Amino acid sequence: MTDFLFPAPAPTAVPVVGDQRRFPVHRIYCVGRNFAEHAREMGTEVSRGSPVFFMKPADALVVPGDPIPYPPQTNDLHHEVELVVALGRDANGIVAVDQADSLIFGYGVGLDLTRRDLQAQAKEKRLPWDTAKGFDHSAPMSELVPADGVSDLGSRRLWLEVNGTLRQQALLSEMVFGVAEVLHELSKLYALKAGDLVFMGTPAGVAALHRGDAFRAGIDGLGEFAGQIQ
Repeated sequence: MTDFLFPAPAPTAVPVVGDQRRFPVHRIYCVGRNFAEHAREMGTEVSRGSPVFFMKPADALVVPGDPIPYPPQTNDLHHEVELVVALGRDANGIVAVDQADSLIFGYGVGLDLTRRDLQAQAKEKRLPWDTAKGFDHSAPMSELVPADGVSDLGSRRLWLEVNGTLRQQALLSEMVFGVAEVLHELSKLYALKAGDLVFMGTPAGVAALHRGDAFRAGIDGLGEFAGQIQ
């Protein structure tokens, strides 16, 4: 048995629909600019070159029922609702597009919370924007739905309501890069592992969240979750 200098942190894990076991999280990958209209509202255009990737720490995850505090050092917290893909198998090197689905354990819906003012400052200075994306409690998400019960993913609508008002919605078929393409491209850069989560990008309509705001996010026919900014 390994002795640690201090108690090791508890593993981050996501509940699974219909299963008492939890999904242990290895890494959180995120895809940027994966809906053309969102890219345009952020002042950029999308090309069919390569996806844009960034990461969040695994312990940035917030599962349903846990508090979501308003983060420090920002006055402009934004919501970005996204499909979340959970991997249940390790990849063996680069993943072929037609083999990518074999890695998928399940799906969920999550929020990529963003300190937009810090991101804008970093972009202006051409600096990394890790502090805008990878902060504590920046990745709230739903329970996972096993993939074997999900079909026709592209026809499903991704959506977000804030205080009862619809803010974001799009069909998943509108993603610039589909799930298989994203896993293929990610596997060129990283060794994909069981426990990885991939936040697949957000549609247009991102806007500010304030303390006390209540949200409800979902994917039609797949699942939803709700929370409140503390």
